[in-house]
Amino acid sequence: MPDIIFIKPDGTEENITVKTGETVMEAGRDAGLGIEGTCGGSLSCATCHVILDMDWFIKVGVPDEDEADMLDLAFGLTQTSRLGCQIEMSDALNGLRVTIPEEM
Repeated sequence: MPDIIFIKPDGTEENITVKTGETVMEAGRDAGLGIEGTCGGSLSCATCHVILDMDWFIKVGVPDEDEADMLDLAFGLTQTSRLGCQIEMSDALNGLRVTIPEEM
C-alpha cells in the first residue's frame, strides 16, 4: 500500500498509508488534514487543491483542461498545483509528497 506525505501549512508532515486507487483528496479528507473535497471528487470545485514538488509533478503529470479550469479557482495557485481528487494513488506514487496550501 502506498504512502502519501502531507506537508501541512505549518510545515509539519503527516505520513498516511492508503489503498491503491484511493485519491489524495480522499486520504487528506479522511485524515482530517483540512482538505475538504466539497464536490466529492467530481471535478467541480477546488477545495482539494494541493501543491506538488516539481519532481512529483512531472511524475504525476500535468492537469487536463477540465482540472486546469477548476484550478483557476484555487487560492495560492502555483505552477505545480493539482487537485487531489485527480491523483489516484498507486505503488508508482509511493512516497508522494504534497503540500496543503494555507487557506484550504
